[in-house]
Amino acid sequence: MKTLFLIVLLLSLPAGLRAEDGHQLWLRKQQAAPVKVVSSAKNSAIVATAKQELQQGWRGKAGASVALTIKKDKAIKFDGFHLSPNGVQATTEAGLLYGVFELLRRQQTGQAVSDALSNPSYEYRLLNHWDNPDGSVERGYAGQSIFWRKDNALVTTAEDKTRWQEYARANASVGINGAVINNVNASQLILTPEYLGRVKAIADVFRPYGVKVYLAVKFTSPALLGGLKTSDPLDPAVATWWQSKTKEIYRLVPDFGGFLVKASSEGQPGPQDYGRTHADGANMLADAVRPYGGIVMWRAFVYSPNDKDRAKQAYNEFVPLDGKFRDNVIIQVKNGPVDFQPREPFSPLFGALKKTSVMPEFQITQEYLGHAIDLVFLSTMWEECLQSDTYQAGPGSTVARCTDGRVYPQKHTAMAGVSNVGLDTNWTGHDFAQANWYAFGRLAWNNTLKSAQIADEWLKLTFSGAAAPQSAAPQYAADWNTNFLGPVKQMMLDSREAAVNYSMPLGLHHIMSATRGHYGPGPWWAPPKMRADWTPPYYHQADSAGVGFNRTTTGSNAVSQYHEPLASQFNNPQTCPDEYLLWFHHLPWSFKMKSGHTLWEELGYHYDKGVQQVRQFQKVWDKAQPYVDAERFAVVQYKLRSQSGNAVQWKDACLLYFQQFSHMPLPATIEPPASNLDAIIANDMHPRGQEN
Repeated sequence: MKTLFLIVLLLSLPAGLRAEDGHQLWLRKQQAAPVKVVSSAKNSAIVATAKQELQQGWRGKAGASVALTIKKDKAIKFDGFHLSPNGVQATTEAGLLYGVFELLRRQQTGQAVSDALSNPSYEYRLLNHWDNPDGSVERGYAGQSIFWRKDNALVTTAEDKTRWQEYARANASVGINGAVINNVNASQLILTPEYLGRVKAIADVFRPYGVKVYLAVKFTSPALLGGLKTSDPLDPAVATWWQSKTKEIYRLVPDFGGFLVKASSEGQPGPQDYGRTHADGANMLADAVRPYGGIVMWRAFVYSPNDKDRAKQAYNEFVPLDGKFRDNVIIQVKNGPVDFQPREPFSPLFGALKKTSVMPEFQITQEYLGHAIDLVFLSTMWEECLQSDTYQAGPGSTVARCTDGRVYPQKHTAMAGVSNVGLDTNWTGHDFAQANWYAFGRLAWNNTLKSAQIADEWLKLTFSGAAAPQSAAPQYAADWNTNFLGPVKQMMLDSREAAVNYSMPLGLHHIMSATRGHYGPGPWWAPPKMRADWTPPYYHQADSAGVGFNRTTTGSNAVSQYHEPLASQFNNPQTCPDEYLLWFHHLPWSFKMKSGHTLWEELGYHYDKGVQQVRQFQKVWDKAQPYVDAERFAVVQYKLRSQSGNAVQWKDACLLYFQQFSHMPLPATIEPPASNLDAIIANDMHPRGQEN
């Protein structure tokens, strides 16, 4: 029914404006001027790509000469570059390509192209795909996998290669240089010769864009594939099996990047099954890839049902192992201590591991933030995390500085983003979800960028001129800046806070519907015999006395995992920031907030504000119609309507549910619930998704 409505809506719009479907992302074809490219670099696939991009996208002076120069320079780090109005200098071929994309981006967005040095914040900038060998995508909201499919899964078609090429180009344009092309909940099939043949085909297409392939591996593959009786990492036969398999991979893919491992977590096998540590498991794999220059990314997302506070377990398991990992192991840490929630305090592992390389892991796919329905620009969320001060080495020890080598001398630095890319025409299911892919790449390259600049760039690259008259007058450009760019950019910058307001404000977390794959509210969800830490009541702890998870010194004492002054600040409800209040405290419904409201009133105001914010987003987008092509305008408009309904459901469900415990009336200024709790719960009947 929804699909039919959308089709009717599209057909009702003027046919002349039906110009774009979002497939070109932020790399829409531009009217290019002729340019002469002079290169001192040896001919190679990457250099050829750089030249081609310049010739297809040059917006500078017609007939200008642009130099691409490979030259040793101690000021240039990794694949960084020196940029000038008429040239790019780098120490690597990939650096030339990134410099070309930066030059073109500045031309296309109206930024000055001046002499500048640009070094990436992180050596490895990767997307993690949760794609399965059967073509399904866990937590994917944009169709089936672009890498794998159920039927004829190992046959590489021309269509496959085109899609992979477009994907690699998009990554290179924002500095992403690696992709883990299968699920962290890995199948051993990925390491069979048949599947490795397809890995080789993908790597061959990625190579001209400087994008390396990585694989997530199942820890028990030696037993499952090799016929060994064990997968104990300290067993010599197991180590030999991995060395042999690694050699096989590098023979097929000489620039293979390495392994990503989810082990001893959520039922996934790992070294702890054999009485070994995370370091034992990671080091065994690191030794296998070391001769080839590979790395091992070992996820710190671990928890078991026997801990009284799931948020503490990763810290408890990994801090005692600090300094015991090989230097080509990077511990991959989710931004928060639980699981990609709409808002979490930063993981206390950032800065606490001082002798081990640590990399942030962000979620680009909107598992807990509205899937591909809700418009939520995640750059503000990631910026908040990266700029959070850990105080681990004194004031200014931000998450960014603790992970990019500026505070601790890490051997390797990296940042990962869990991707939502799929076979949908627009790649991400929601046109504005493309902005999160773009933002991740830009922040991985420069972790000091501001979200406002990223949103500004993306909107100009993605929408500028989409509905412009054939002779776009200066007045149209001015109107576009005033009536489209300004208000739509502000909508993007406000969108994450709006989502927090209408879903999980004031530190509430993990209260979403598990029966609908984490979309929509579900604070009541607690089936019999379900492990407690998979149910919302474990986290919100609502009762007649109050609400929130007590992580203070009188509770689980998770505050002790943070360095002072944060530990004391979080421990005291009077000094704890409102946005983390119920994360760290179980407080009475009558608790007096900084605003003067009671906690119950404050919850109500936040939920209501979130609804009003989304309704305002609808108005902003409706006014933007003259500046947007018809197809994308209609799709986004339809999704905003759905998001508005979702926000109302969150508000009504959560306030009605919690009111059972507070026994307090809602403030008169809050819009009354449109339904009753029993009806909302009865409607919550969709199949339950999985965690990752």
